[in-house]
Amino acid sequence: MTGVHNHVNFPEELAIHPLLPRDAYSTCDFWDKQQLAFGAEAQQEGIETYGIAGRVWEAAYLMNSYIDHPSTWEFDPLMIDKHLSGQKRVFLELGSGTGIVAAKIAQAAALSGRDLVIATDLPEVCPLLEKNLFVTPKGDSANTQVTLVRPLSWGDYDHAVNIVRELKLVDDPSGHEHGCITHIICSDLVYFPELLAPLLRTLLHLTSPPSISTFESQPRVIISYKIRSISKETPFWSAFGLWFSFEPVIARKIDANNSLSEWQRFGSDIGGDGDLAFIFVARRRPESLNWIIPSGNIDLLGGVGAGGTCDKKSDETFETLLLMGLGE
Repeated sequence: MTGVHNHVNFPEELAIHPLLPRDAYSTCDFWDKQQLAFGAEAQQEGIETYGIAGRVWEAAYLMNSYIDHPSTWEFDPLMIDKHLSGQKRVFLELGSGTGIVAAKIAQAAALSGRDLVIATDLPEVCPLLEKNLFVTPKGDSANTQVTLVRPLSWGDYDHAVNIVRELKLVDDPSGHEHGCITHIICSDLVYFPELLAPLLRTLLHLTSPPSISTFESQPRVIISYKIRSISKETPFWSAFGLWFSFEPVIARKIDANNSLSEWQRFGSDIGGDGDLAFIFVARRRPESLNWIIPSGNIDLLGGVGAGGTCDKKSDETFETLLLMGLGE
């Protein structure tokens, strides 16, 4: 939960505390193994050094439950496209913070033996990621074969493109070592108003050339999101929906009698305090590849450039989902 300008990691009157997982949103074996990196003591130390980047946030636990869930749960849509089965997958996470989501993805990637996980954050937060992702309790290196840490400040085109070019993550039909980015992971990143446009801009950078050249090569964008202030956060979704189509993840469970429950939105009341959360799965709108991305942040959030026109506009997908009761 970070990504732009260091001062946002230490807002005025910062008063946050470590957050441990609820049983419903944690995988016990993973958590038992990761206490050193993500437990209460580690988070407290991280908060003191890295501010909000050092805390594990609610939607990160929700995302991890989507990535690795009990066999009695079913999701729609799935985390992994069926057509990617057996292929190399490249996961790039924005604003990785402590790295708890990247660690969960890397755990699965290590089992596959072919996937790549790229954890990114501000340059000054990367040491925290390297500590949490690469160092074992014995001080040995870990996950270095499937996980990389790279700096990526939201809105910084050079940061995004440098990663793509360094790792040869360019959409090239002739083939290359790592393949294209297949998944962009965003966990609890929609919060500070000043970060909304830079976040959207980076998502557009990573879903435009040279990262991709056709709609078929577009990565799946997966966003876990906890509502904190609808009035402050809605401008992001109103602009995001112009460039990306998105839908909420729904889930159902199989009980002891092998009966299926009703489909419900995955993520309601994640904090036990009535707060709402979503996991959205998104893809870039194919027609948007021909639109010009405005240089100004106000224009970008205002919908300028979307639809190929310079007038302001907004998308109503997010508001519609709330009105339909998917936010209940």
